[in-house]
Amino acid sequence: MRIVVAEDLYLLREGMVRLIEAYGHEVVATAATGPETLEALLKWRPDVSVVDVRMPPNQSDEGLKAALAARRELPGLPVLILSQHVEQLYARELLADGASGVGYFLKESVFDADQFDDALHRVAGGGTAMDPAVITKLLSSGSSNRRLEGLTEREHSVLGLMAEGLSNQAIGQRLFLSESAVSKYTTSMFGKLGITDDDSSNRRVLAVLTYLNQS
Repeated sequence: MRIVVAEDLYLLREGMVRLIEAYGHEVVATAATGPETLEALLKWRPDVSVVDVRMPPNQSDEGLKAALAARRELPGLPVLILSQHVEQLYARELLADGASGVGYFLKESVFDADQFDDALHRVAGGGTAMDPAVITKLLSSGSSNRRLEGLTEREHSVLGLMAEGLSNQAIGQRLFLSESAVSKYTTSMFGKLGITDDDSSNRRVLAVLTYLNQS
């Protein structure tokens, strides 16, 4: 895969480049600021990009803003966002356009090489990849959503794993269910969440957005 790495900390940026290349991918460009990130994403149109949230010049959310701006210009451009801490707002903004090919991981997860590479493949393939630690944090926030309250315990478990980016087959393996059973649970879940079978939208992404938008 052709990958852009946007991270202002030199050691972490170079570490990710070496890790990515060790898995056989090509890093076509790196960036250390928000403006550099946007320029690289639009120029190279990578198969997937890894973008830090907080970058110069202001060390706020310039990286995220650059990624969102690039996705507005190039809808569906695959982006895996990295953050030092769990920020529910960032996850929501990333998914808000309803397009696929997005991920949200904590920086500490980069050092789990296999998990990181798996996330890159999921996002590049048009799926979602949410760090399990992010899901755990959001679930422990104590927030609620009336539509989510209508889900059964099993449906809630399926949705949580879906938010991580797992396929129906992988969810079935995790919950010891057949793939057809998982499909039935997801169909029921989509109905309860009011997500219709519309080819113009990604139902899995919309379900994940509902899941993350608990407030």
